[in-house]
Amino acid sequence: MLKKIAIGLSALMLMLIAVACANSASAPAAGTPPSTSSISSTPSSTPGIVQAPAQKPSGPIKAQWIEPQVNGETVYIPLSEVQNDWNTHFRLDTQAGKMTFMAYLLKDKIYVRANVCPPCRSIGYALDNNILVCERCATTFKADTGDGIQGACVDYPKALVPYQITNGNIIMKQADLVVAYENTLKPGWP
Repeated sequence: MLKKIAIGLSALMLMLIAVACANSASAPAAGTPPSTSSISSTPSSTPGIVQAPAQKPSGPIKAQWIEPQVNGETVYIPLSEVQNDWNTHFRLDTQAGKMTFMAYLLKDKIYVRANVCPPCRSIGYALDNNILVCERCATTFKADTGDGIQGACVDYPKALVPYQITNGNIIMKQADLVVAYENTLKPGWP
């Protein structure tokens, strides 16, 4: 009896997988997890151009925490949250441990970078015009390149994460996020 139930459940699972695969050709709605088949194997490593909200806040913009969605090895965040907040950060649980990242809007472009300052152990950066400012040690970095400008942790540039914008979501591969994070833990560029 248990064997028949197991066989029936297996058959049902195979049918559900087949239906899911057939439906993956259609685009997911904004805010819903995309299928991994909607991501090309070579996401753009250059920031995507997007429309900025009507008015940028004045002064330094403190990052707002947002929740990423994970679908297998794919991570996504809603584009609208980055556009509305201008500067966001998010945590990701990986096999190597918890990692933090930032996503921000600069001159109509979205940037996603590792969000860690190894010497001072900070995970927060304010966006002050075109400069990222560490909230713990005040080290500054160029927001468009991630290069250090001045401060105690200047030798730890912030690595860029490749992504795609699809159906209102910023879509990244978990492996790319991990590589960017690990590269940021080391002084200099790899």
